Amino acid sequence: MFKKIIALFTIIILVSCSASKTTAITTRKTAPVQQPKVVRTTKKPVYTKPTAKVTRTSTLNNTTEVIESTSKTVVTVDLITDYVTQYKDIAMGNMKKYGIPASVILAQGILESGAGRGDLAVAANNHFGIKCHKDWLGESVRHDDDEAQECFRKYPEASESYRDHALFLAGKNRYATLFTYEKDDYKAWAKGLRAAGYATDPKYPDKLISYIERYNLHQYDCQVTGKEYKPFEKSMSAVASPKSNSNDPSLYQVEKGDTLYSISKKFNLLVDDLKQKNNLSDNTLSVGQKLIVK
Repeated sequence: MFKKIIALFTIIILVSCSASKTTAITTRKTAPVQQPKVVRTTKKPVYTKPTAKVTRTSTLNNTTEVIESTSKTVVTVDLITDYVTQYKDIAMGNMKKYGIPASVILAQGILESGAGRGDLAVAANNHFGIKCHKDWLGESVRHDDDEAQECFRKYPEASESYRDHALFLAGKNRYATLFTYEKDDYKAWAKGLRAAGYATDPKYPDKLISYIERYNLHQYDCQVTGKEYKPFEKSMSAVASPKSNSNDPSLYQVEKGDTLYSISKKFNLLVDDLKQKNNLSDNTLSVGQKLIVK
């Protein structure tokens, strides 16, 4: 009997211990995995100002020029002639009042406004690419030039653009030397403008002189000074006409079958040099076209 009581007591103790046991469950909180931070940047486009140049091509009936200054403009001989007719009186008036050769004024207007067909000339009557500057209180337009969307003056009439151009030259000390030249010495003025920093293009004087001599713009200087005008021998009519047989050794008239390569070999030039001399953007030639070869 005693043994049974001990056995029962033992069983009760074992059951009690088993019930009191607990199972420890440990949970670990997993930290979220951080994704690498991606920083996106937008690169600002770099603005490049178009290079100012004049590309001229000749046909049997006319000459077409692509003038690139503040904008790209395609013009013809007739358009340039019409431009000169329209603004010659204003140019002569400015010559009388401010002492700037009318021929230079007109040549600059042709080059810088694309003979009045450039964006600034059409939208703002601005024929000389004059920017707003700090003292400008009038209307303005935005246009890409040295930098994108620069401020340019807007005029109610083109004549005011011509007046501002004259005041700009006459009022700046840097251009004072120009006014020591003879009023009708267009070559000195063209070179002096470049030397004074008006333009950075090393060919700027040559371009002005070319327009003055091809379109006989010097005659308007002579009308102001009262001097006798002698037409330039290589006037526009002589250059444009394929029938003109010039004895000038620096010019070559394109014949049927000619290519830039054959002409370059004939005059011991590189094709690239020949294109540069004549402001050619491609290899296209026209019969009768005259090329500078020296």
